[in-house]
Amino acid sequence: MGGIYIHIPFCKQACYYCDFHFSTSLKKKDELLQALVKELEIRKSELQNQSIETIYFGGGTPSLLSNEELKLLIDAVYKSYQVVENPEITLEANPDDLSKDRIIQLSKSPINRLSIGIQSFFEDDLKSMNRAHNATEAKECLKEATRHFDNITIDLIYGIPNMSLDKWNQNLQIVFNFGVNHISSYALTVEPKTALDSFIEKGTYPPIDEELALEHFNHLITETEKHGFVQYEISNFGKLDYFSKHNTSYWQGKSYLGIGPSAHSFNNNQRSWNVSNNTKYIKSIQQNELPSTVEMLSKKDRFNEYIMTGLRTIWGVSLKKIEKDFGLDFKEHLLTASKEFINQQLLVVTSSDCDSNCIEKLQATQKGKFLIDGISSSLFLI
Repeated sequence: MGGIYIHIPFCKQACYYCDFHFSTSLKKKDELLQALVKELEIRKSELQNQSIETIYFGGGTPSLLSNEELKLLIDAVYKSYQVVENPEITLEANPDDLSKDRIIQLSKSPINRLSIGIQSFFEDDLKSMNRAHNATEAKECLKEATRHFDNITIDLIYGIPNMSLDKWNQNLQIVFNFGVNHISSYALTVEPKTALDSFIEKGTYPPIDEELALEHFNHLITETEKHGFVQYEISNFGKLDYFSKHNTSYWQGKSYLGIGPSAHSFNNNQRSWNVSNNTKYIKSIQQNELPSTVEMLSKKDRFNEYIMTGLRTIWGVSLKKIEKDFGLDFKEHLLTASKEFINQQLLVVTSSDCDSNCIEKLQATQKGKFLIDGISSSLFLI
């Protein structure tokens, strides 16, 4: 089974914290759409022996595309790939694009999952991040979306400077009251060369408070658990049967194609990524050339990647898989390097399936989850 990610590199305006590839000019939109269709056709042999179970429109802001434009891309996938009977088809959307009529239109399309970029239900937070929508639009779109879609995830940002715990709690309670079945929630981070980075450097925006972010993170875990959510990945909380199939395929090392400028792909021992420039991307595809850089992954690369993704998830890192796929030396390295974190109660070795064949797994503890990226990198083989 494989997945297809389609990057739509357009936004109405730039959020201050964002470092994804996008353009606020729609001048090249038609050319880019044709290039996306062509790239899908050019690369059809890459997942020839695999069924496509997920299609994901990310960005940028894919909801800027019309239903006809989205249909053009979905049809292109069906034309060149073998797609399962009921694929998960996700559209990332901003609240200001989700009018009542648009939501009804989308509900009649092949799209069956909405990922809505709410970030916060408070006006001051949205303005401080330069979001294109306001707090009223955030609530109105959810009110309508939950009437027509069962499978909805929303994005929330925590660790925003000066956001009290009470305010963060109000954000969560609003989500629970709407009956949304999935939440993706991330700490506000400062990426180099973003507007936020510049503001903090100039002193016009307060620096990130790690202690505040940790307090918000712990509260997020407590409250989502109370409301029947499972933290199946560090930043993702879903009710049973509502985990993101597409994102889970990334974490479980399944093959996927990334279509469009800046999009990444993975297939067994190979990773590739397209040029992060709309004009160069279009020109290259028009000449029947893939504008991508390809990297062959060594055994160490694949080991490191499995550690990084596995420790972020509820499934952890299987010691049996490490020994089988990489060898006993890799397993021994991992156990030795993990000792200090196990002693600090940041990692733990657990067993499952013990009735027949015990599978030992290395997992992050509750205490270790917030620090997992740093812990993972300490376990890498360089």
